[in-house]
Amino acid sequence: MAKAHASHNLDVDRYLSQFREMHRIRAFEMTALQAVDEKLVLGAVHPSVGQEAICVGVCDNLRRDDLLLSTHRGHGHTMAKGASAAAMMRELLGRTGGTNHGKGGSMHIADFDVGMLGANGVVAANISIAAGAAHAIALKGDDRIVACFFGDGAINRGPFLEGLNWAKVYGLPVLFVCEDNRYSATTKTSAMTSGAGAAERARSLGLNAREIDGNDIVRVDEAAREMITEIRADRQPQLLVTSTYRLLGHSGFDRGQYRPDAEVDAQWEHEPIRRCAALLKAAGVRDAVLTSIEQEAKAEMLAALEEAKAAPWPAPEIAYDDVQDVGAEKMEHAPWLS
Repeated sequence: MAKAHASHNLDVDRYLSQFREMHRIRAFEMTALQAVDEKLVLGAVHPSVGQEAICVGVCDNLRRDDLLLSTHRGHGHTMAKGASAAAMMRELLGRTGGTNHGKGGSMHIADFDVGMLGANGVVAANISIAAGAAHAIALKGDDRIVACFFGDGAINRGPFLEGLNWAKVYGLPVLFVCEDNRYSATTKTSAMTSGAGAAERARSLGLNAREIDGNDIVRVDEAAREMITEIRADRQPQLLVTSTYRLLGHSGFDRGQYRPDAEVDAQWEHEPIRRCAALLKAAGVRDAVLTSIEQEAKAEMLAALEEAKAAPWPAPEIAYDDVQDVGAEKMEHAPWLS
């Protein structure tokens, strides 16, 4: 097993692949913010710059048919689960060919083909949905699991207690992942959270909980692999708490001025891509290889943006597709809705 600080034991091919995926996620986020600046995106975009190791380290250990629930900050999770970056960019711009036909936008990204059940703009709401999805899996009796990402602010909302309690009472296969980036939007989480935090709250409900450095891709990868293996075998929920830092503002419109510059600057020195690059270089990977990966990721996402700009708008006729209210003219064909 690869060790985070023993480069001679590092699985270079694995972490080079994860390094590439982290760069793809970051390039997508930065390109999405460019689209916001160009007024091509209507609505909020919440970048996950600085949190890429959690997305990749967890999702790289999931199967394609495993299920995933995300947050309003869900681009990285969706890409790491296997969704098309080009389709996601079209979705952000509201164009045909988007993952939700251009009708959902950033905070409702979903791709059922890769098991991604959706981002969610309501803080903590995805926790209850994850428990429900896992309950469905348990009733079907297959060996899939559910991974559910949420932020540290979500642990102060009711669905955290309800979802974890339900998952434990019924023995449901869920990996809950708390991305503790220290801020709940614009407020320090420490100022509004009592007690010892998410892990202790989970343990009080009987869940196994682990706390790790979420900016260390090797630690995240190893912890996720071990916990996912255990959950798949014993069908019991667990919680992984990952410490990280959101390097940019809460959304594309937030300049983050509530955080001291020195604090943010210090965190840039410890962000996950930089740390992964240092590990790979220590293991013998050349700078030119790492630079090439970064450049390829940026080129891919810029191309995705240009393709999205050129894509047509969705046809007006599909506006009411995929919604429960089918309209009065169709009621005669759906009497159960009356």
